[in-house]
Amino acid sequence: MGVLCAVFLSQGASARAVPVPQPRPESTPIYRSYQKEIECLSRAIYFEARGEPHVGQKAVARVILNRVESNFYPDTVCDVVYQNDHLKNACQFSFACDSLPDRIREPRAFETAELIARAIFDCDERRCDVHQPLRRSTHYHADFVLPGWASKLERTGQVGRHIFYYTASM
Repeated sequence: MGVLCAVFLSQGASARAVPVPQPRPESTPIYRSYQKEIECLSRAIYFEARGEPHVGQKAVARVILNRVESNFYPDTVCDVVYQNDHLKNACQFSFACDSLPDRIREPRAFETAELIARAIFDCDERRCDVHQPLRRSTHYHADFVLPGWASKLERTGQVGRHIFYYTASM
């Protein structure tokens, strides 16, 4: 089987192929300290989706947790969020490798992101209302880009400016 690559485009950057992660051995996800995992998840929600409706923010959080549970990605929230952060504009979540300072400039939006992170992480059915088929999503991108990998995955829906996808093989 060949190595799949995802192509990432960012403003002012050329296309860059990045190897898709290989599966890790079967294991149960390792959740580090609860607070550290919530912090990483909150930051990802804030920087990736703070302008989206709550259901869109929840769907972004669900993508991250779905990756943690997958054998194809790291087994902690922080490791998923910051995977390949050393590769400029070629990591899993653009805020982590765009060379911009990750400053929280909207405290209220960050509080909302943290509440969403806790609800999704704890996933009480009353608060975990990411709707099917979005609930199983493993990927997403903004609607103003068209990554090469998108045509290879099953589209699960769109919320706001984000289009969500699923693949069983990742």
